[in-house]
Amino acid sequence: MKLVFAGTPEFAAVALRALIAAGHELVLVLTQPDRPGGRGLKLQASPVKQLALQHGITPVQPRSLRLDGRYPEDAHAAQTALLATQADAMVVAAYGLILPTWVLEAPRHGCFNIHASLLPRWRGAAPIHRAMEAGDAQTGVTIMQMDAGLDTGDMLLRQSVAIGEADTTGTLHDTLAQLGATLMVQALAQLQQGRLTRVPQDAQGVTYAAKIDKHEALINWSDSAAAIVRRVRAFNPQPGASTLLDGGALKIWVARVGEVLASGSHVCGEIMAIAPDGIAVAAMDSIVILTELQRAGGKRLSAADFLRGCALRVGQQLG
Repeated sequence: MKLVFAGTPEFAAVALRALIAAGHELVLVLTQPDRPGGRGLKLQASPVKQLALQHGITPVQPRSLRLDGRYPEDAHAAQTALLATQADAMVVAAYGLILPTWVLEAPRHGCFNIHASLLPRWRGAAPIHRAMEAGDAQTGVTIMQMDAGLDTGDMLLRQSVAIGEADTTGTLHDTLAQLGATLMVQALAQLQQGRLTRVPQDAQGVTYAAKIDKHEALINWSDSAAAIVRRVRAFNPQPGASTLLDGGALKIWVARVGEVLASGSHVCGEIMAIAPDGIAVAAMDSIVILTELQRAGGKRLSAADFLRGCALRVGQQLG
């Protein structure tokens, strides 16, 4: 099929790689403009751009697709390029720009989105983080026919994945990226065969996955231990759950729930015990055992290695 692809991060690059391997003709690739990154804040190409260039495709990088928006020259150039392709379909994965109506209607079969949740649960920007943070037992991928709403289009394919106790947003991201790529290739095959069916989303069970704000990463030790551990897992690898130690930032990468505490027997955030296999910190109802930590400017370390370079004491306060 003649396809337009729109995506930016590694999640999207996995899908683009699968579409190329499946033999589809990529007539246009859209990705976000290069952004400054790294210590030198040099402009960096997105994973999708890098992959496209490796396959001899020069991507188009508009700052906006709104013809009446802030960058109309970018939108008009993208419109000219897109309409000239006469594409059969457009595949969208974590692109990061809103698609106006003219984009949705340009390809012959419309636009198909890879969404990393079981819609209608977790519509929006951060479905993997929010599923993990909420303690969901499962998540998955939905292939959706895009419409003008926020992840409201009809479902085409849908497959669930269990969330394990050791999973983080990072591990789930990789699993769902591969699943999304596989399902999209299947959906396009069914489209070619005339077997692709559309199922409207249920009006019940709608939740929204708001974009992650950095301030959310600061641990509130007055929360339950289970909620704190879920947040540590949800914010690994980005933005990383954190607390304060002697006024400096301390990132918590891995933690688990420990023993239940008697009411009124502790101060939330107090270090209750120190051992090479974990640092025990009091939460609202139970102990949180910190097993992988990182001080500002340092490396991620196991609790044992961290303690060799940082003298903690029982009774010390975090946060």
